[in-house]
Formats: sequence, C-alpha cells, structure tokens
Amino acid sequence: MPHDIEPRLLRAFEAVAADLHFTRAAARLYVAQQALSRDVRRLERELGSELFVRSTRSVSLTADGERLLPYARRVLAAYDELGAAWAPDERPLVVDVSAPVGTAYQVLETARAAAPDVEFVARFHSGLTGAAAAIVAGRLDVSSGRVAGLDPAVLDQLEHWPVRFERMAVLLPEDHPLAALDEVPLDALAGETLYAGAGNPATAEWTDLAVRLFAGRGIEVAAPFPEIEGAEEFVRVIRKRRWSVLASTEFIAVPGMELRPIVDPVPLSPISLVWRKGLRHKGLEALKETMCELVERHAWLELPADGWLPETDRALMRPRPMSPPTRKAYEETFRSP
Repeated sequence: MPHDIEPRLLRAFEAVAADLHFTRAAARLYVAQQALSRDVRRLERELGSELFVRSTRSVSLTADGERLLPYARRVLAAYDELGAAWAPDERPLVVDVSAPVGTAYQVLETARAAAPDVEFVARFHSGLTGAAAAIVAGRLDVSSGRVAGLDPAVLDQLEHWPVRFERMAVLLPEDHPLAALDEVPLDALAGETLYAGAGNPATAEWTDLAVRLFAGRGIEVAAPFPEIEGAEEFVRVIRKRRWSVLASTEFIAVPGMELRPIVDPVPLSPISLVWRKGLRHKGLEALKETMCELVERHAWLELPADGWLPETDRALMRPRPMSPPTRKAYEETFRSP
C-alpha cells in the first residue's frame, strides 16, 4: 500500500464516485475529462485495484472502490482542514447568496458592515445542491439553503448552522385570479402547476421541498426545464411562459408578477449557513456572529403555530451557540415529543 498518494488523485476518485459520471465530475473539478480519467487510472495502478466498473452507458464502484471512498473523504477533509488552517485570512471569503435579496444577502451585508477589514466576494448562483458541491471541491467557501435536501455523503463534509425559517410564497401573473388575494391558501392552489426548479440539478433541494409540500394536494410541479442562470433571464423566461412560481417571501421583484404568501398552513423554507468542515477564516466568524445577532433580533427561528415543515428538516435545525434566552426558547421549540 503506497504512503504518498497525491491528494489530487483522491479528489479525482471522490468526484467520480460522487457523480458516477466522468464528464460531470471533470466539469465539477474544472479539469479535462482525459486528465481526470488519467488520474483515476494512476490511482488504480498505485493501489493495485480496480475502483470503477466502466461501460459505455454507466459507471459504478467496485467493492474496492466502495471500501476506499470513506477513507478518501476523510483524508481530503483533513487535507482541506490543514490548508485552511495555514491559509492567510487576507484572502477573500467567497460567499454564494443566490440573489441580492433575502436572508443570505442580509447576513452578508450586515457582516460586511461589522467587519470592514474582511473582503467578502459574493456570488449569485441559485441552489444549495450546486453550491455544496462547489464547497466540497474548494471553489466556494460559504453558502446557505435547505440542508435536508443534500446527499448525506456531501452533508457529512459540511458544517451547517440554522439561520431562518423563510415563509414560502407563490409568484403569480398579475392577472391571475389568486393575485387579487393578500394571502393564498394552500388548498386554493389545487389544480395549479408551479415552477419549482425541476430539471436544474443545482436546485434539487428546492424541488424536493416542493414535491413534499404538494403531495396529496392536487398541485403539480412544472416539467423539467433547462437551468435558468441570472435574475434577468429568470424574469424573461417566467414572464414569457406565464408560469406561477413557488418562491419565498424573500424574493426578487418581477415586473408583471405578484408575490403572495401561502397560508393555511404556512409552509416554511428552512435556511442554514453552510461551509466546509475545517474552514477557518475571520470572515466566516463574522458571518456566524452576524447570523446569531440577526436570529435573536428578528426571531428568525421562531416557528409559527400553523407552520409546515418536513420532519427531516426539523431534525437538522438544531440549536447553535446563542444567548441564553434565545437558546432556551430555541431548545423548547425543538424539544422532542
């Protein structure tokens, strides 16, 4: 067994194991597919084992590949933790906030004001599933969103702190009959088809939440559509196709569309701050401190009496370091029955 395997080879192996697809794994690592295949072959030679079963149609792990995967992930996590510990704080902290509105953006802007000596670089790419893969690959530092929708193997490589329960809403064409209401009862959406990001792998956690919410209520998720990048393109597409959209009350303004909160019950979108295990950066500490302050100031983690939330999400939204009064109230909210 070699003792000097290059981390690059393990990272190539882990990416292919996660995607079971060489082309997608290469794109995620920003390398050529030929280079990725070469690294995997080299790792197999060094270990003296075949790690993947390859065919023209599919890729799967061998028994040795399954055995190696947890070791590779632990080694890579330790390697990243070492790099983060010795990286100078002067480097910018790269934070994905999806859009220039909402919870993540508010946390970022408040942290910028509180820590003006830290350089935060914002990115605006929607979807925690896509952002989590970028965090694990080292291309992104921090993001936020619904962690319950992530692959457990990916989530195991991340730290996450609950931030807020955003109220869910529906974005309607202004001439839609329901747009005349101040709030839209969930049952009133029966027979409607709502866009919820289906077809966009980067937002799979949001589509999953929509499917859970709509189940048994006669509401359909719009058919898969190619990924829509950027606010301007999103507005153009939904206006052209006259879609109704499942959203949150923290959403961009769309001309010709009306955003209405959903009630009876009040569906909730659980938001957590997410970063790679082992990451150390004063910008991250500023974000965490800011998050705790905003949670207390605005009661962001207070569940409404008629709130709807999947049990899988409730289990992951556990108490984090806060002031004693807030922590006590938070623990009472999430006390197991």
